[in-house]
Amino acid sequence: MDKKSHDILRAVINEFNHLSYIAPEDVPDIQLYMDQITTFMDAKLADCKRHPDDKIFTKTMINNYTKNKLIPPPDKKKYSKEHLIELIFVYYLKDFLQINDIRTILSPLTEKCFDAEGDRSMQDVYEEAFRLVKSQTGYMVKDLMRRWKMSSATFPDADDEEAEYLRLFSFVCLLSFDVYVKKKLIEAVVDEMNFAKEKK
Repeated sequence: MDKKSHDILRAVINEFNHLSYIAPEDVPDIQLYMDQITTFMDAKLADCKRHPDDKIFTKTMINNYTKNKLIPPPDKKKYSKEHLIELIFVYYLKDFLQINDIRTILSPLTEKCFDAEGDRSMQDVYEEAFRLVKSQTGYMVKDLMRRWKMSSATFPDADDEEAEYLRLFSFVCLLSFDVYVKKKLIEAVVDEMNFAKEKK
């Protein structure tokens, strides 16, 4: 691997390692107004923004999520800890799933855990999801490096300038196929959830 390729890989891994997360203990246990919600999310997930002026959530987005029943309506314009946790889940799902699919995934959570009337609170679910996701970080970095190595071996007969582009393209294709397949699998799970709901 030449120095330029090594620098690109280092930049990609560095980007991955610096992704922001909202740890369960960082979720405020008080009611917040809309402005406080957007400020909190922008601050905590700042490193997830592609451009500095991007917004994690806007007031319009949150109002639409309420209107589309992704999250319950606020109580006297105040949002609870449960609202915030559901918004965090929405944030991670909204880039690759339709609103109807997100609603299918989150509705049982809202029904069973929102006001902690069931056996588990929303906090319990978030803590377990967070633990599970964090446990995958090391594996994902190794998998990223494996895919980089595979793509770096493509087009051995190309000249240096062409090979650099083609190998980056191969790397993007590998990552894109992974995203595509996982999106299809998630949609299949959602369809099964809808099918089970209709049978009931």
